[in-house]
Amino acid sequence: MRYFLSILAVIIITTVSSCRKDFTTIASFGQLEFSRDTVFLDTVFTNIGSATYNLKVYNRSNKAITIPQITLENGTASNYRLNVDGKPGKSFENIDLLANDSMYVFIETTIDFSNIPDPLYTDRILFDNGNNQQDVDLVTLVQDATFIFPDKDPISMKIDSLSLDGEPTTIKGRFLEDSELIFTKDKPYVIYGYAAIPSNKTLIIEAGAKIHFHDNSGLIVDRDATLKVNGTLDEKVVFEGDRLESSFSRIPGQWGTIWMRAGSKENEVNHAQIKNGVIGFLVDSLGSATTPTLKLQNTEVYNHVNFGILGSQTNIEGNNVVIGSAGQASFAGTAGGTYNFTHSTFANYWSNSLRRLPTVLINNFSVNQNDMGQEIIETQDLQEATFTNCIIEGNNNIEFVLDKIDGSLFNYNLSNCLIRFNDINGLYTNNDELKFDDVTHYQNIILNGTPGFKSVFFNEFIIGEESDAINKATPTTISLDILGTDRTSNPDIGAYQHISFQ
Repeated sequence: MRYFLSILAVIIITTVSSCRKDFTTIASFGQLEFSRDTVFLDTVFTNIGSATYNLKVYNRSNKAITIPQITLENGTASNYRLNVDGKPGKSFENIDLLANDSMYVFIETTIDFSNIPDPLYTDRILFDNGNNQQDVDLVTLVQDATFIFPDKDPISMKIDSLSLDGEPTTIKGRFLEDSELIFTKDKPYVIYGYAAIPSNKTLIIEAGAKIHFHDNSGLIVDRDATLKVNGTLDEKVVFEGDRLESSFSRIPGQWGTIWMRAGSKENEVNHAQIKNGVIGFLVDSLGSATTPTLKLQNTEVYNHVNFGILGSQTNIEGNNVVIGSAGQASFAGTAGGTYNFTHSTFANYWSNSLRRLPTVLINNFSVNQNDMGQEIIETQDLQEATFTNCIIEGNNNIEFVLDKIDGSLFNYNLSNCLIRFNDINGLYTNNDELKFDDVTHYQNIILNGTPGFKSVFFNEFIIGEESDAINKATPTTISLDILGTDRTSNPDIGAYQHISFQ
């Protein structure tokens, strides 16, 4: 009992001591220093909260000071929120700051576009008062947007889930109405949950449109439905997350995927950027169609947690396509199908975790489970896998793999390609599909050459004057590169004609 009382006494004394101000201060004298004189909170969508920004406040003097007041100039009406010394609010009084010490002020905002007179919203943090008053500006650009939300049950208020093929799923979202089947560039689109294109309908996305997805959101193209993305060289269509702050510009996994379900048809994507999701395009198909399920032209796919493009027993055609880093493979054509790429660049320099798959993976089988939980391997025909004038590169030794199981067709051909394949451990010595001197399947292959990319970190895969891909392509009908540069004569391998980085 005595021991317990002794411990209790220590706790009480410590608590009282920690609450007592055991140092003296002088009033602030107007010479605080700040880590910056303006805090730019980047761009936010209407009614979507910003990231948290910080401002560091310094007392460079040899005296402990008391700042009489820290407040937002617009007071309680301000759309900014502060946290000072661990306390949230919009106004604070008598804040102590020790000699030669500093403290953080954290800033956030949520702004309703309809309630502000100008999309550039500003305020100031005021420090002290009277002649000693100092200030730091706050600036935020607010964008209006068209929001697409899932429906809610009017009684339970639970978010509705999609039904596909007449069966309920756990996917939160809804089908688009006829009035929503044209996306324009007038305002950005912000999608919560999955927006689905109904069967026998077409979603047209016009040049310059910006589509932003919230966490666990994406786009579904249902059976017999179609997606048409009509970007241009000057007005690309962009698919990305809904966090506009610069710190989110290269963070993968901010949204889900664009899923083209089995039976969707004639999907075309022109001059688009798809970035920072889990899977860029997930493309399924009912067998091998005679026409592409997905046709990509002049399109970039960057920074996805799993795959840039994952195709399963489908038909994909790509011209001037660039697929960057992904946590598994940049492009995987699985369970057979038809895959044709010309003047495309596959470059996987993923650095967020260990990557076990190559940049490009092609196989002719699927692995499923039977009712007993046993794995069942089924082969499907690889009708065609053709890569012409392509770069297949990355930060692993093996970046191209053909994985064949006997029992179905396995047709492939690569010509005039630069490929990273350095089998230092002899893992693929017995793989007959990876014999690059086999001229029936490989022509004019450059193994382990120098691609000469401008910046793999910034997904700048244009090639420079030192690239081994220069003048090594075979002429095709794809006469312009992804930037509109003529390549009629002396074409380079990949999606870009080379330039000087000087």
